[in-house]
Amino acid sequence: MAILATVTDWLWSYVLIAALLAVGLRFTVGSKFVQLRLFGAMFKGLWHSHLSGTSRGISGFQALVVSVAGRVGGGNIAGVAVAMTLGGPGALFWMWLIALLGMATSLFECALAQLFKRKHEGDDFRGGPAYYMRHGLGWRVLPVVYSCLLLLTTGLGFNAVQSYAVTASIESAFGVPAWQSGVALTALMAVILFGGIRRIALFSEIIVPIMVVGYFLLALLVLVLNIADIPAALGLVLRSAFGLEQVVGGGIAAVIMQGARRGLFSNEAGLGTAPNVAAAADVDHPISQGLIQALSVFIDTIVLCTCTALIILLSPVYQPGADGVEGVALTQIALASHIGPIGEQLVSIALVMFAVSSIAYNCYLGENSIAYFDVSPKLTIGLFRLFILALIGWASLQDLGTVFGFSDFTMGLLAVVNLLALWALYPIAIELLGDYERPTQQGSPAFQRSALPTLDVDPRSWD
Repeated sequence: MAILATVTDWLWSYVLIAALLAVGLRFTVGSKFVQLRLFGAMFKGLWHSHLSGTSRGISGFQALVVSVAGRVGGGNIAGVAVAMTLGGPGALFWMWLIALLGMATSLFECALAQLFKRKHEGDDFRGGPAYYMRHGLGWRVLPVVYSCLLLLTTGLGFNAVQSYAVTASIESAFGVPAWQSGVALTALMAVILFGGIRRIALFSEIIVPIMVVGYFLLALLVLVLNIADIPAALGLVLRSAFGLEQVVGGGIAAVIMQGARRGLFSNEAGLGTAPNVAAAADVDHPISQGLIQALSVFIDTIVLCTCTALIILLSPVYQPGADGVEGVALTQIALASHIGPIGEQLVSIALVMFAVSSIAYNCYLGENSIAYFDVSPKLTIGLFRLFILALIGWASLQDLGTVFGFSDFTMGLLAVVNLLALWALYPIAIELLGDYERPTQQGSPAFQRSALPTLDVDPRSWD
C-alpha cells in the first residue's frame, strides 16, 4: 500500500500536472482562447438544448447535468479544504487557472466524443475516449486498455467508496445505522440504473440543479453575513498565490502544487470521463456539446470550489499555517461558525446528494466501458447493474481506503492514455472548431459529414 501511494502521488504530482497543463495550453492557444471567446455561446447553447429537447439520445442540457453530477462531489467540499490546509489560500487562485485551461480541454474532448459517437440499441448513442481512439486514430490496443481502466476506476472502485461515504455521512450527521441507509441507497440506485442513461439523465436533471443552486445560495448567505471581509479574503488569496504572504511550508511551490492537483481532481478535465456522457447527447454540432460541457468545469471549480473556499476563509476557524481540523470537517465547522450547528448537517446533506449523483454517473461510465466491447451488451450491462447494486450494499458497511488508493492510481493511468489521444487528435479538433465557426454557417451551426469526409464518422449518428 505504501508503494502504491508513493507511485500514485508521483504520477499525480508531476506527470499528470505537466501533461494536463501542456494539453490545456495547446488547445487554449491553438483555439485562440475559445473558452473566453465563446463563453456567451455556452449559455446560449445550453438554453437552446434545454428548450429543443430530442427524440434521439438525451438533450445537451441533460448531458451537462449528468456530467456535473459526476464532477461535483467531495472535491468541492473536502478537496478545497485539503488544498487550503496544505497549500494555503493561494491554492484557490491556481485552481481557477487550472479550470480556465481545463475548460478548453473539456470542450475539445467532449466535442471529439460527439464526432466519433456510435448509434447503439434503440435511439441511444455511445462514445468517449475509447471510440475516438478507435475511429479517430485507428488505435486498437489503447481503447481496450482505456475501457478496462474506466471500468475498474469509476464503475467499481469509486462506486464502492462513494457508497461508504454516503452511509458514513448519514450515520454521523443523523444517527441512522449504516446498514439501513445502505439498503435505502441500493433500492434508490436500482430504480435509477435500470432506466439506463435516460433515467440517469432525468434524475440528474432534477437533483443537480437543486444541489448546485442550494449550495451556492448557502455560500451567498455566508458572503452577505461577512460582506465587509470579502475584499480582505480575496486579497489574501492573491498574495498567497504568488508567495507574497508565506502561510504554509514549502512556499509557492506547495501553493501551486496543491491548487493544480486539487483543481484537476475536482473538475476532471482531461481525464476522459465526461466525454462518455457528452457523446450520448443528440445535438446539431459536436462543438455545441463541447461548449456546453466546458460550462460544467466552470460550475465545478470557478463557482462551487470558490464558494467552499470563501466559507472557510471568512470563518474564524481557519488559521493559515496552523495545525487543526482539515478536510470535510473544516468545511463543516467553518459553516457552523457562520450559521450555527445546523451548518454541519447541511454540509452532510450536500455530501450525500453529491455522492448519490456521482454513483449514478459512475455506473453509466462503467456501462459505457462494457458497451465498447459490444459482446451481448444487454446481457452484460444487465449483469453489471446487478453486480453494482450488490457492491453498493456491501461497500456501505466497509472502510475502503485501499480501494480508493488503487482507484486513484488507475485513474491516473486513465488520464495518461486519454491525454495521448487528445494530443494526437489536436489537428482534427481545431478543424472541427473551424467548421463550427465558418462564416457561411447561419443560425445554429449544423455538422455535415461531408465537412470532414476522410474521417470514420458514423452515418447513423450524423446523417
